[in-house]
Amino acid sequence: MGPDVPLLNEYKQEFFWKRFPQTVLGGPRFKLGYCAPPYVYVNQAVLFLTPWLFGGIGTLLSQLQLLQELHAAVLSGMLMCGAAAGVQSLALYAARRSGTVERLGASNILVDEEEVEFTHCVSTETVRFIAPGKRFGLNVVLHTLLAGMLCGFGTWYVFLGRLTALYGSIGVSLVVFVLSWVTLCIAEYSLIVNTATETATFQAQDTYEITPLTRPLYIFIFIAVDLADRFSDTVPELQLASQVLHVLFLFLPLLWAFGILPPLDALLLWGMEQTLVFGLGGSPMSSNLRLLLMFGISAGVAVCNYFIPSTLGVVLFSTAMGFLLSLDLSQVGTLCRGSRSAFRGRELLRGGLEVLLYLSLLLVALAEAGVLHHFIGSAQSHSLTAGPQAAVSYLLLILFCLSWALREIQGAYVFGGVFLNPLYPKGMSNMQMFKQRNRGLYIAAAIRRVLLYLVSPFAMIAFLAMDKSLQLLHTVSLSVGFARAFRVGWQSSEDALHQMVVVILVRLAAGNSVLPGWDDLGTGVQLLLVGLLIDRVTQFLAKLKFTLTVLVTSWTEKKQRRQSAGTLLALNASLCPLVLAMVTLSALLSAPLLPLFTLPIFLVGFPRPQRSWPGPVGTACPCPDSVFYQQMSGSLASALRTAFARGSLAPGSHFLGRFQDRMVWIMILERGYGYCTVNIKGLELQETSCHTVEARRVDEVFEAAFERPERLGFTQGINLHWGNALTPCAALAVRVYSDARNVLSGIIDSHDNLRKLQDDFMKALIWLLLRYCVQKHKGFLWSSEEVSVVGGMKSQSSQLAQTTSNQPPEAVMVESNVSSLRFRQDSSSLTSFGDWSDEDDLFGPQPARRTVALVTAEAQSGHTTLQMGASLPGSVEMDSLFENMALSALQPLQPLGLGIGMPAVDKGHNPEVFRERSGSLPHLNLSCPLSEVFNLPKGWRTAPLLPSRLLSLRPLFPEDWFRFILERFGPAVQGATSEDMTKALKEDEALKELHIHVALSCLISLGAESTFTSPSYVYRLYCGDVPWTEGLEWLSSSKELYQLTLQAFRFSFKLLFDQASLGPMESPEELFSTLEEYERDWYIGLVTEKGWHDGVLQEKPFLFSLGHDLTMGTYTGRVLTLQEQLVQVGRLNGEGVRGQWANLSWELLYATNDDEERYSIQAHPFMLRNLTVQAADPPLGYPIYSSAPLHFPCL
Repeated sequence: MGPDVPLLNEYKQEFFWKRFPQTVLGGPRFKLGYCAPPYVYVNQAVLFLTPWLFGGIGTLLSQLQLLQELHAAVLSGMLMCGAAAGVQSLALYAARRSGTVERLGASNILVDEEEVEFTHCVSTETVRFIAPGKRFGLNVVLHTLLAGMLCGFGTWYVFLGRLTALYGSIGVSLVVFVLSWVTLCIAEYSLIVNTATETATFQAQDTYEITPLTRPLYIFIFIAVDLADRFSDTVPELQLASQVLHVLFLFLPLLWAFGILPPLDALLLWGMEQTLVFGLGGSPMSSNLRLLLMFGISAGVAVCNYFIPSTLGVVLFSTAMGFLLSLDLSQVGTLCRGSRSAFRGRELLRGGLEVLLYLSLLLVALAEAGVLHHFIGSAQSHSLTAGPQAAVSYLLLILFCLSWALREIQGAYVFGGVFLNPLYPKGMSNMQMFKQRNRGLYIAAAIRRVLLYLVSPFAMIAFLAMDKSLQLLHTVSLSVGFARAFRVGWQSSEDALHQMVVVILVRLAAGNSVLPGWDDLGTGVQLLLVGLLIDRVTQFLAKLKFTLTVLVTSWTEKKQRRQSAGTLLALNASLCPLVLAMVTLSALLSAPLLPLFTLPIFLVGFPRPQRSWPGPVGTACPCPDSVFYQQMSGSLASALRTAFARGSLAPGSHFLGRFQDRMVWIMILERGYGYCTVNIKGLELQETSCHTVEARRVDEVFEAAFERPERLGFTQGINLHWGNALTPCAALAVRVYSDARNVLSGIIDSHDNLRKLQDDFMKALIWLLLRYCVQKHKGFLWSSEEVSVVGGMKSQSSQLAQTTSNQPPEAVMVESNVSSLRFRQDSSSLTSFGDWSDEDDLFGPQPARRTVALVTAEAQSGHTTLQMGASLPGSVEMDSLFENMALSALQPLQPLGLGIGMPAVDKGHNPEVFRERSGSLPHLNLSCPLSEVFNLPKGWRTAPLLPSRLLSLRPLFPEDWFRFILERFGPAVQGATSEDMTKALKEDEALKELHIHVALSCLISLGAESTFTSPSYVYRLYCGDVPWTEGLEWLSSSKELYQLTLQAFRFSFKLLFDQASLGPMESPEELFSTLEEYERDWYIGLVTEKGWHDGVLQEKPFLFSLGHDLTMGTYTGRVLTLQEQLVQVGRLNGEGVRGQWANLSWELLYATNDDEERYSIQAHPFMLRNLTVQAADPPLGYPIYSSAPLHFPCL
């Protein structure tokens, strides 16, 4: 797509310009897009101005001194309450008269597009159009009462006498009075008549009708400040705040229209998170419930500090609670439950050691804080540069410098990602060499960990315990400040050390002089302000970098250069102070900087929690590829644990990992003392064009950091991708599957290889049959031979579940594809013509037709119920197995009169076949007692095949291989078996004849009695789609034998693949060990099978699959190998991510711009725009995997 793709298509543009005026005015719809009678607009205007009318009555009566101000305000509120009740009654009456089944107030995105036929000014249609009504009866009452209160307090808020007293000018008061009533009318209309869609939308759906309360809430906040000023003594600060807020009150409609003020839910969560992090020393939490609980407990600690009379008690209580709240207490219950159930041995010991370590740290911290405060704190000199606290101050300075330097050398870049780190290992090709070169950094990381997590917290506690401002503790600010200070030293040791160093440097710079105002705050409040300042400055710099990236790349990147790029650049240059003001305001509010449509048009988004999304963590749009991210998430979390402990991942909130075609998005949810909580998302593997462009740039950025030459010049040592949103940090060793795909041209179509496939199949089948007997003897298997799949009426899913649930992990059973013959008959099988139906028949159900094939099959088997077949051959429905196969690859169908291409056999009159099917089997005379172990179930000997046919194929049975396997399996059954017993076992002719009969019957049933000549036929057999053969019904009736046969064929194809690549097997021992390896370490099947999914999650060392590429007309082999690989991880500009997500939320939830080719989703190599959109939470984003919050220790 070109850079000038429309930002909004014509339909969405018309929709937007109808919705936006409605948002500005609070709900009135004056632009409809179609002709409407004038009374529609008049009615809305009257309702809009009704609060002003009632407020004007109260104001007039007050100005004429007929009523006091309070009584006049009450009168206005009562009038508005009555009017609101009347409007809601009309809405309810209209809803009942219309007889509609729609719920009142139900959200309808097409409501702005409906063309209503109006009959008269108070008709049902008119009332429902103007005032849709509320969804819940409780809201009808609540909103009506709030409307009256809002009008009453609003009238009191903007009385002319009050405004004149504030500003001392009648002219200014009149202007403020008029414009203030515009604000009040907008809020009243959205509350009681019709709620407009807000630009500041946090939730995708307003289930509980919270949106109408948003605008009145902000007005009540303004009124609360004015009331505090009215009823308090003369406080200059309150009077100044009231004057400023009365002016700001006039601009509330603009703030609402541009979406700067958050909705109630976002405001509540953002306020609690900001207070918890900066006011109480906590961390952003991984869920709303955890945030609520932690905020309540932390606030309780600050309140307790205020009421504890002794300063020593405050120090001990703050130290203990600060340490405990900085731990991940939610995992204590998990650890206790695990110790009773799953945890044993080493895990239990590790958990006990952790508890013992934390308990020891707590006791030492309490002892240190109590002793130092009791003996030194009260006698501490007022000098800021001498005494014990000064010595601790210098120690903290040294600790900060050392920890910063040791952390800086752990990453690929130093000094903010500008210069390459010469100490970081070069080259990522060899894992062992990388670890060896990294050994020196491991030692430095261990030293840093001791300094940061064991030495620094105790040094900071010592500094705080000896602080003289503790003597003035019993004020609100100092109680909150010290509660935060004692906690943040544990919660975020590195940040706390940085803040404390800044406070110390200010004291050292001031010397013995007193800084007025600053010293009066106390150390706790000073640390709070410094922490807030550092965070806001960091946000400002990150937002400024994001702003410059958007501005510069809008011109330098040709594919991003729109026709309006020059105009926008000139506009931003001329309004540079305004742009900087936007960046500053968004940093002060900790709100995202929103680039409208990701163009250099910057707005301040509404403040929201750091997670950016309201829903629970872990929602995704899963697909078959999701299993790869699910498998690697555990190993990646373990690697992240080490990386965070080492400090190789610089402080940040969003990280991006890259390995082969996999892209991992890592979001930090929560951090504390010795733990971290992350969310891991997996992005799609089927790369689109936009995804590919950005993935290629990601690879270039990582290659510049990790695949650099040994000796670096000056230009090579600079990060040339510094302006990119991604800054490489480290390479992590993670156990992942490497994916190798090979084209099998020259292997699967080689006649020499295909001729050998038959012999390999017989050997693999014999090995599996004897292996089955050994496992059954040892109790690994349970026979379910009597369960008939063909005759039963079980569903496909229940049959699959029974196949997997009855099988222990020691036994490997191959699950056939959903399209295999066991669950449906192929279009070329005889019984597929027997019973078919079309549920979508336009003319209703048709009576079952008894075809010739059905009558013949019933006569042969004696069954009255056949398996449910698929559609008739030639019908529109195609089986899922063949939707990826060329039609030319399928064998042609034969006319019905030719018996589906098979020779006609008169089975009903053949005495031998009849004897076999009647169940009168000959008795086996096994000569060796050990042979009974290798006996096969009776049902496996009932194949309806002529003995003469089996006799003709007898040379295909590898007798030497059979005896060799018996020799190897014999000791496995009886332990130390004597040579005579083994010899007797090998010479048991009855046992050999039994296995010959079963193996050759399976061979014939698969249609493999002749040499394979067609790759398409091999592919069909591998997929479990067996064409009709004489013994197929018998084979499919035995679930275990069918699976063993299919598994044997897949093993034989894997043998063909390996021998074509590595050379032929040189001895039976090598073949035997290869088959054992296949069963133990491999899953050989199809990608679409459940076994493939389970094999990846169980971390099978190898997986193999055969596929068919329709576009190239070739067959492909796919091999997954589990091994430790280096996953490259980089830090993303968190403010850039939040800004793009804020635009995504606005664009989809408000502008409803869901065009898949919209400009804001196109590839951007610097901003990584397409990847960022993918990583958003559904329904706005579409990650294919998202983990639940992963808690892991990182001490």
